Amino acid sequence: MNRILLVRKERIRKYARKFLPGWVFVIRCQWIGWNGTIRCHWHAQGRFPRLIRPRTFSDKVLHRILFDRRSVLTQIADKAAVRDYVEARLGRDLLPERYCITTDPDTIPFDKLPDRFVVKPTHGSGWVQIVTDKSTLDRATLIETCRGWLRQSYYEGTGEWVYKNIEPRIIVEQFIDDGTGNPPDDYKFFVFDGAVEMIQVDTARFSDHRRRLYTPTWEKVPVWYDHDDISGELPRPRHLLQMIAAAEALGRGLDFIRVDFYDTPDRVYFGELTTTPSGGYGQFRPKEFNHYLGTRWKLPSLRALQKR
Repeated sequence: MNRILLVRKERIRKYARKFLPGWVFVIRCQWIGWNGTIRCHWHAQGRFPRLIRPRTFSDKVLHRILFDRRSVLTQIADKAAVRDYVEARLGRDLLPERYCITTDPDTIPFDKLPDRFVVKPTHGSGWVQIVTDKSTLDRATLIETCRGWLRQSYYEGTGEWVYKNIEPRIIVEQFIDDGTGNPPDDYKFFVFDGAVEMIQVDTARFSDHRRRLYTPTWEKVPVWYDHDDISGELPRPRHLLQMIAAAEALGRGLDFIRVDFYDTPDRVYFGELTTTPSGGYGQFRPKEFNHYLGTRWKLPSLRALQKR
């Protein structure tokens, strides 16, 4: 399918979104990216979601997308504003260094940046450019990539409300490595009402992406979640207790949030906060685990979800 056809379909989808209720897109499908990939809840979960009285974790993610309008969720989804949220609760120690934030990619101070850094937009998820050797960087291409991000609406592509009102900006941050020069493993803490229930570990995210689930006491959870299992044993992270305490501090007062950290040999770095993991399309095997995780999420009343 060529790019012109994809652009036309994207325009039709955006036009339709203005006149059809949001639940139609959430239940049926979402158009993502320029490769024409279609995500359909029926294909992912094998059934239509329960949106009025949701029970599974996936259903509750969709419920949040449709009904939760708390301004704090927009703040923590914003890659720039979330730093203020983290600093207020934990201080600055876990935050990667920020080199630049701008609405104009042409103003990125490449000559002043270190040899390695990370570039990403503030208003989306999964859009990232890792630079490991500035001397080989095609600056013009990176600038055009940033312009492409700024032109796109992540909300229009996924229907995830938390991204709707985020100001599109480009942020340049410190590159975090595992001590060998490679990106570190990603530890994602599922926090319900201020308590860590599950830890998702992602390895080799930019090459041979694999995933495993653990309990807070570092016991393997026998559940498949979207990616193949990690090969061999995964040692308990050096700063596990620190990450759990930090995740619970960041999740305090929220019914659910996913808190991401990087654990390096020397210290822990904050990654991001995620309000709607995988947009509700994540698949668990066995499926019963989706129900179990849903029982841990106690939804606030609809009235509470409308507070700004």
